[in-house]
Order: sequence, then C-alpha cells, then structure tokens
Amino acid sequence: MEVRTRFAPSPTGYMHIGNLRTALYEYLIAKSQGGKFILRIEDTDQERFVEGAVDIIYNTLKLTGLEHDEGPDKDGGYGPYVQSERMKLGIYMKYALELVKNGNAYYCFCTKERLDSLKEANAEGESFAKYDRHCLSLSKEEVENNLKSGMPYVIRQKMPIEGTTTFTDAVYGSITVENSELDDQILIKSDGMPTYNFANVVDDHLMNITHVVRGSEYLSSTPKYNLLYDAFGWKAPQYIHLPPVMKDQHHKLSKRNGDASFEDLLKKGFIAEAVLNYIALLGWSPSDNTEIFTLSELRDKFNISGLSKSPAIFDMAKLRWMNGEYIKNMDEKTYLDHTLSSVEKALSGKNLNCKKIALLLQKRIETLDDIPEMIKFFGELPEYETDLYVHKKMKTTKEISLSSLKESLTALESISDWNEDVIQDTLMSLVSKLGIKNGQLFWPVRTALSGQPTSPGGAMELADILGKDESIRRIKVGIQMLEKELA
Repeated sequence: MEVRTRFAPSPTGYMHIGNLRTALYEYLIAKSQGGKFILRIEDTDQERFVEGAVDIIYNTLKLTGLEHDEGPDKDGGYGPYVQSERMKLGIYMKYALELVKNGNAYYCFCTKERLDSLKEANAEGESFAKYDRHCLSLSKEEVENNLKSGMPYVIRQKMPIEGTTTFTDAVYGSITVENSELDDQILIKSDGMPTYNFANVVDDHLMNITHVVRGSEYLSSTPKYNLLYDAFGWKAPQYIHLPPVMKDQHHKLSKRNGDASFEDLLKKGFIAEAVLNYIALLGWSPSDNTEIFTLSELRDKFNISGLSKSPAIFDMAKLRWMNGEYIKNMDEKTYLDHTLSSVEKALSGKNLNCKKIALLLQKRIETLDDIPEMIKFFGELPEYETDLYVHKKMKTTKEISLSSLKESLTALESISDWNEDVIQDTLMSLVSKLGIKNGQLFWPVRTALSGQPTSPGGAMELADILGKDESIRRIKVGIQMLEKELA
C-alpha cells in the first residue's frame, strides 16, 4: 500500500514550531518511503478562524520546501481538501447517520443548561466527569418527534462501557485504556459541523491516510478514534504521537507566552532551511549523530525508529549556532541575496562598499539580525575608552599604541592608490621597519578605525572600506585620545 500522510492544520493564525515539526515529520515519513504528502485544511472550528491564516500555511510550506502532492490547490482525486467544503457536501452527516443507524451513535437533545448542571457538584460533592447518557434511552418515536419539531441536537458516539481498548503507537508502544473511562463524545455539533475528532477519522479514511503524526496530548483521544474505525469496519492508520516541544524543563513552547513562531524566527534573522533542520532534531535522532542536513538528506536519513518519547527542549543558542553554520556555508550569491539589503539598510546614506562589508560578516554572524549592530561603526565612529588599546595577547599598551598610530598615520597618508593590497603592504613594511610584532601595529590601527573591542575584519579591510580620508581622520582621533590621557 502507498504511504500517504497528511498535514492538517487549522487556519488560526501563526505557524507554531510544534505544527511545523508535525508537517516536517509527515513529509519525511511519506517521502522516505516514496509516498505522498497531503495538505488538508481543518476549519471546522469557525470561531477560531483567522483571515489570512491559510496564506501563512501555504507560504510556510513553500519557504521550507515541504511541497505537498495533494491539497486544495492540487486535486489528487480525494478532494475537497478543506473540511468546511466537505461538510457542505454532507460527508460527515452521512457517516454520523450511518453510526446512528447501526447503534454506534445517538441523538442528544440536552440543553446547555442541563449539560452545565451535570458539571456542578451534587449533594455528595460529586460531579459527573462525563455525559450521563440521558438521551440514549429516548424511544425512536421521541427522537423523531424532537427532530420534526426542530429541536436542536448533537450526535454522540456510543462508547462501550465494559472491557478495554488497546492501540499501538510507533513512539509510545502499546497503550490500553478502560472503556468505562471514555465519554460519549460529540461527533456532530448543534450547528451541523463535525467535531475535530470525527472529521479527522472520516477524512483520513476517505483519503487513504496510512500514517498520522500528532502531539502526545492526543494520546488520550486515540481510543475514541480507534472505536470509530471499529464501528465503521475500517482499518486504523499507524499512529505516531510526538512529545511536546518545551521552552525549558517545566514549560511548553507557546506563542501565547511570547515564544517565537516560525514567522517570528524568520523576522529575527533566521534562515528557513536552518530552522527546518533544527526542528527535525526536536524529537528525532539520526543513527550517525549528524546535525546538519539538507531537506534531501533528511528524506534519505529519516526513519520512524529514530523518534523519541522524551520532550525536546527548544534551545535558542543551538538554533543560533546552526543558523550560523548555514550562513557560513552559503555560496556567495545566496549569501548576498540574504544579507546585502540588511547591510544597505543599516548604512543608508553612507558612501560605503556594502558588498565588501557583507562579505566580511559571513563567518561572523549567526543571524541576519546581528548585522546592524555589528556594522554600525562603519557609519559613525562610536565613543570608546582608550583601555581598548591595551591587549595582553597582542602585547600592546597605550604607549605602544600611540607610537604605532603615529607611525601608521605617516605611512598611510603617503598612499596614493588606496586599496587593501597597498594598505597591507604599507603596514607590513612598517612592522618590519619598526621591528615590532604584527599585533602591536595592527591592533591599535583596527581599534582606532572601529572603536570596538571586536570587529568584522582587521585593520587592512576596515581601512580599505572606510576610505583614506575617514581612516586618517579616525586614526587622528585615536592619537588625540591617547595623547590626552598620557600627557
């Protein structure tokens, strides 16, 4: 049988990291076995529908390369792929009525007030943990009369009250629950819309879905799913429940608590491919402990057996490191496509070679958001303390730095053809002439040009980019600061 998986998000706004992980694993399960990856929009909860959320879903799949084989925009013969459209065709009501007919479901006419009263504690201080089956005892005539009179109703699944239900999960193994603990869940709501659980089962069966990936919070609902499959005489799919993605040891990652969504991470300067790579490792481990993967490599390496039942902690520092690795390994064109506009924006109005500046950053930044702060000094020399000129490893003191800057000033002023090669030759000749170590000249010059404890690029690169006039001006500023302090 062909492997068929589905990503079935609800259009409720942002793309949560956990949702994207589900999509990725669904995609990898299908593609690693030559199967199909289907997109289905689950919009049965109309109250939570957010305008534009469907576009976010499509855009996320496009940016991450998780191309679906079937979906609302790609009919593979199993459409419609939007649940509200399927509801209009009467698909869910048809199957709910089939369950009513064979005795596995029933009409419930209980009012909201009555249901609320069940939740209130009785005289003994006890309350019903589940529906009390009040409407299960209604006669056929009573049901028909209620329907004819237009009385609002829901359709509930009739759960077995004895025995157990067992299912096998690819991650958590065999799980058994007592049927007496199961509630008669609603299948069709009073507005005619199917519930999430019911629509899932019907759609997964009709679309021939073979593997279902979802969060471990749905483990408790899975027996109800299985009993629905049994009631219809259908084969249940392979379940793969994933542990939660955690912010720390005690808190789940949550947009409500200000944790980043996929879109947020992109806005913070992360690369889509790096984010996807990192998410792949939140609950899955390759057999050889490799960490950097292209999507193609993930397709080749992925195996369900590598999934873990332990919660995964979202480590922002690890993501930053991985993002930096992706940036370092980009070819020049791809790198500049990602970074040049950020450099130009940060140095707007300055007559500087932004391409040269961008290329200096490639081995030094971890996210694109690092760029503005790292290059700000190119636009304007910041205020700084002369303590920056003292560097133990470079063997510089303020006195040595002052001497080196004065010598450098004279040498640099004599250059007529200002470029990096000439600057390097000039300063290297000066080092030999003075009989000092490279760092004793280059560190003071770099410090004077940047006013920073660290900078992207050394003395030669900075001088080349800043130009002769600005370089000379900044070195003079450094000389004045040191002379004032040492006077």
